Amino acid sequence: MPGTPNQILILFAHPALEKSRVNRHLIQAVRGLDSVTIHDLYEEYPDFHINVKLAQNLLLAHDIIVFHHPFYWYSSPAILKEWQDLVLEHGFAYGHGGVALHGKKFLSAITTGGSEKAYCRQGYNFFTIRELLAPFEQTARLCGLECLPPFVVHGTHQLREQEQIAKHAEDYRRIISAFCEMVRSPGISSLGSSY
Repeated sequence: MPGTPNQILILFAHPALEKSRVNRHLIQAVRGLDSVTIHDLYEEYPDFHINVKLAQNLLLAHDIIVFHHPFYWYSSPAILKEWQDLVLEHGFAYGHGGVALHGKKFLSAITTGGSEKAYCRQGYNFFTIRELLAPFEQTARLCGLECLPPFVVHGTHQLREQEQIAKHAEDYRRIISAFCEMVRSPGISSLGSSY
């Protein structure tokens, strides 16, 4: 839509993209989509010196914020945490007068080495993905963002066939495209609880 801001901001954090088996395919699948801005944090800030004003302006200009990263040690790569610490300032993102992000939506898009079965009480990781993503979701809620169900690709170490990876990339593109449509069509308020 001419004259409107981009709808989706993907904050992409992968410290070794050249070694990635899955994330590089996911991010390539959404590159070039209308209304999508990809902000590669490691590429943009190789020295970890985050441009806070630029980052805040990017947040203001978009309706849906996506944290896209591999799930490292039940969290994110270091630069995304640094970004959160600096950009989501009191008075901007939360606290007195901190309403800049209210009404926007938030999505976690992650990949895990472990299988889906590993993320349950009987599994290796004990906790579910939703439980482990609670700090991200609570950060989003504190900032007035509505949390969308996460997009998760499990078992990346076990994906052997290029077709399997391509299918996940296609799913990611379809979901991001649907979010663009959701923002353009105000009557559509949700995509449901899962994809």
